[in-house]
Parts: sequence; C-alpha cells; structure tokens
Amino acid sequence: MKTALRIRSAQSDDAPAIWGVIGPTIRAGETYALDRDMSEADALAYWMGEDRTTFVCEENGVIVGTYYIRANQAGGGKHISNCGFMTGASVTGRGVAQAMLSHALDHAREHGFRGMQFNFVVSANTRAVSLWKSFGFEIVGRLPQAFHHPGLGYVDAFVMFRSLEGALPTGTSSAATR
Repeated sequence: MKTALRIRSAQSDDAPAIWGVIGPTIRAGETYALDRDMSEADALAYWMGEDRTTFVCEENGVIVGTYYIRANQAGGGKHISNCGFMTGASVTGRGVAQAMLSHALDHAREHGFRGMQFNFVVSANTRAVSLWKSFGFEIVGRLPQAFHHPGLGYVDAFVMFRSLEGALPTGTSSAATR
C-alpha cells in the first residue's frame, strides 16, 4: 500500500532535514548548476531564500523531498513562476516529485501565476524531463552543451514551460496532498 505524502511550508527548524535532501544532490553535481562544494549554510540560504517559498514533502513525518517556488523574473515577468525540486535518493520512483509538482502547479495558480518555467533542466536528468512532460511542460529552448556533467561531460540543458491557464492533465490534481 502506498504511503500518503504530506506537503507543507518549510520552517527554519526543517533546515537540517532539507540539507539531508539537497546536500547529496548538490554534491553529486549531476542535475543542478550549483557549486558542488558550496557550504551547507550557502545551500540552505539559496534554497530557503527570501525571494521564494519553500515546501517540504513528508512521508510518515520524515522529510523526503523539498521544492521552492518563486517569480521567474521581476516586473513584467513576475506572472511566470519558477521552481526547483529535489528528492531524497531513497524515495526515487515513489511519486514524491510528482506530488510536489502537482502541489506546485496548484500553489502557483492560487497565487496568480499564469505559467511555470524551468530555466535549466539538464538533458541527462531524464526522470525530470519525463515527469515535466507528463504534466504538460514543453521544451521551448535548448542550450547546447550548457552543463558540464561529472560523468557524461558537456550535455544540453532545456528551458521547459507550461501555461497555467488551462486545466491540469488528467490525474494530476494535488488536493489529496495538502
């Protein structure tokens, strides 16, 4: 039986658990264009910055994933949201990222965003590309060899976008995850 996931706003005392999720991803250097050697304090300041709202995904009270949402740009571009997602390695393939994305799309709509854009999706991150596409995102730009992957060398990065003005694809409502 699948365990229920709970998504809630992050609090400052969640920082150690958030670091437990984001730290290994940053250190691996395979999916985010962040300095692999950045300090825990710098990573948490980035992930939980004042320009974004950060959420955590819990399974049985344990934080297994986290995401942030913010305006992609200021001024005339503030109606498009941008997010970052990370999940713990132990929950890969168990629907955590799917639940967080569903929650993020609902949250973005509720806060007046008209679209969501991922600015830099590493092409080798096929799980993320596939998930984003399953939620109606399209690759609207390709940045040739924009990311230096530690194992694959230079790979492309994608800009992915979806409008929030239409209905979500079937089966993606996050009402049950709140």
